[in-house]
Amino acid sequence: MHLEQPLTDKEFDELDRFLLSDRCAEDCMTMDSLHGFLTALVIGPEEVLPAEWLPQIWGGPESQPPAFKTEKECERIVGLIARYMNEIAITLEVAPKEFEPLFCEHEWEGRKVADGEAWAWGFWEGMLLREEAWQPIWESNLAPLMRPVYLLGAEEIEEEELTLVDNPLKCHKLAIEIEAAIPEIHRFWLPLRKSAVQTVQREGAKVGRNDDCPCGSGKKYKKCCGAQERLH
Repeated sequence: MHLEQPLTDKEFDELDRFLLSDRCAEDCMTMDSLHGFLTALVIGPEEVLPAEWLPQIWGGPESQPPAFKTEKECERIVGLIARYMNEIAITLEVAPKEFEPLFCEHEWEGRKVADGEAWAWGFWEGMLLREEAWQPIWESNLAPLMRPVYLLGAEEIEEEELTLVDNPLKCHKLAIEIEAAIPEIHRFWLPLRKSAVQTVQREGAKVGRNDDCPCGSGKKYKKCCGAQERLH
């Protein structure tokens, strides 16, 4: 399995089913929130290693990691997440204007509207892993582009801001603004990153073989996802 290959529809569904299964904690991320989370990691100002961000996918440090049936399944799922992340990174590097956040859609008053709350929440969670490092963009002329992410993704917003998200059409418009803003946010941070393409392979290379596996299984890396020398 090559980590540069995008997920097939079948693989996407496989990962989706796993994240929604009872073998994951109730607060495990879903595909749309995961997409937002990984996007923030890819375009943000600092590299975040898998040992830190993988547990967030499963629900955070306080949640139980998934109940993988086998080491092979653990390796498989983490590999799918790695490819999902790399697909985001490659798209933003090669064709940033073609990047599309994974928003859900539903009907409201006879029209289809985008629901970007889960995606924005995932992006917000990714930002929180390096909250101080993200601060310069809030103090720049791009701050207005970050506001839709805040309004849809933050756990709490100001009471006077609630009217900005009090119906699906308003939230739809904010989601569309997020989609338009991501290439600009990506461009803002490029000078601060060592590489425009943040791949999971390089991150994985920094995990020692005697370290705990960053997938959260509780096993040593060499006995889990590194068993076949495959990098996360």
